[in-house]
Amino acid sequence: MLIFLICIALLLLAYKLYSPFVEKQAGIDPNLPTPQTRFNDGVDYVPVHPAKAFLIQFLNVAGVGPIFGPILGALYGPIALVWIVLGNILGGAVHDYFSGVMSIKEDGKSLPEIAGHYFNIYFKAAMLVFTAMLLFFVGVVFIMSPAGLLSNLDYFKDTIFASNTFWVLVILAYYFFATLLPIDKIITKLYPFFGLLMIVMTTSIAVALLINAPQLPEFGDVFAYFDHSHYNNDLLEPNPDGLPVWPLLFVTITCGAISGFHSTQAPIMARCLTNEKYVRPVYYGAMVSEGIVACVWATAGIAAFPGGYVELKEILALGGPGMVVNQVATTYLGVAGGIMAIIAVAVFPITSGDTAFRSLRLTIIDAFKIPQSMTNRLLVAVPVLIIAYFMTKIDFTLIWRYFAFSNMLLSTSVLWLATKYLFDRGTIHWIVSIPAIIGTCVTVSYIMTAGIGFGLPQELSQPVGVAVGVVAFIGLLIAHNKRKAAPAA
Repeated sequence: MLIFLICIALLLLAYKLYSPFVEKQAGIDPNLPTPQTRFNDGVDYVPVHPAKAFLIQFLNVAGVGPIFGPILGALYGPIALVWIVLGNILGGAVHDYFSGVMSIKEDGKSLPEIAGHYFNIYFKAAMLVFTAMLLFFVGVVFIMSPAGLLSNLDYFKDTIFASNTFWVLVILAYYFFATLLPIDKIITKLYPFFGLLMIVMTTSIAVALLINAPQLPEFGDVFAYFDHSHYNNDLLEPNPDGLPVWPLLFVTITCGAISGFHSTQAPIMARCLTNEKYVRPVYYGAMVSEGIVACVWATAGIAAFPGGYVELKEILALGGPGMVVNQVATTYLGVAGGIMAIIAVAVFPITSGDTAFRSLRLTIIDAFKIPQSMTNRLLVAVPVLIIAYFMTKIDFTLIWRYFAFSNMLLSTSVLWLATKYLFDRGTIHWIVSIPAIIGTCVTVSYIMTAGIGFGLPQELSQPVGVAVGVVAFIGLLIAHNKRKAAPAA
């Protein structure tokens, strides 16, 4: 129990104490007019109350990411909680915050446009490719996962609703309207409610676990991960498959720790905020909140089952993280928990999928300077959704692997972009450049050893990743010293 409480406390303290320091480096000016004020178009640039903006941003970036990822990461044991907290405080929260800052400072533009401004056309092109790729894969993943869950519910057995294709088409139809309609027609009306529902569900699960969970991790269990003799039997021993923590844990748990997908969502609310002072509570606050959700579900995976990690692995093999959510919710919260579980694994991913396709539309329109008419929005959205339909026929695990890699790569790229932003401002850049270096090490290590990459042995990929990170650090140090030695303008 102690480690769980420490994790939550650290996340809250980071928002209270660290985020104001981060904000000072960003150049926030409450007196400047925001993009919403200057470009109000009734479609994407629409004023949104900061409380609603927080809930929308929270749901945009959360979905089932901080639920499914931490459940899978729970197989590594309490070390998963350590990664969530450190990744969130040092990486994810500043990543999300500067994504919002740079977007609101650049008229609510998408990432590739911002990259072109701070670097060059080549970096802009690379960011465009990886941003579009990630958004597309997120959209496809969040068609396939809820459709698969809904079609397999016992309630729909032997009916048309048991057809996976039926639900794919229903979800695509919803995405069509959510992508095209003005943001205040669906998203600003429904998302705050679903955001509150996620908060209620997370709080209920956390309280129930603290009272009833059979195997709550203690602080010493983190260190026991490195000394398996601490555990009395195989049921309680984490990481039963002996998988390497570096880099696989960092890839398994992204949402809650750090996720490049979040940066793709930044322009949606950056076009709606009525004052720059709301960037910190909306973006930094949403990411800290997601970290809390991730800690709760990692703890559920670790502690909720009497059979320990072996039982968790068996449930995952039978029905994936969705079945874990269902069992935890129904066991600890009864009928109400079962209803919330269905909403969590069916509705929450849909709310991330539709904003993924909306962000993809915005990214394409920004990149090619396409006017925001309904005809042009249709010409962009319809082909994308048709291709997405055919992509749902491909193996889910393959789509997920490409999603995971592009997610890592984009988050690292955004941290380097934020480094350049702070370099240009002449403020403290280490708050983003150090996480960027670590992200570079992890990304390179993963692609060197992954099946979708070079497939090299783990013993080789780890040193290569670290070596690239060291080179990046040396280059950054040289640039930092040159900047300090340069005469003031």
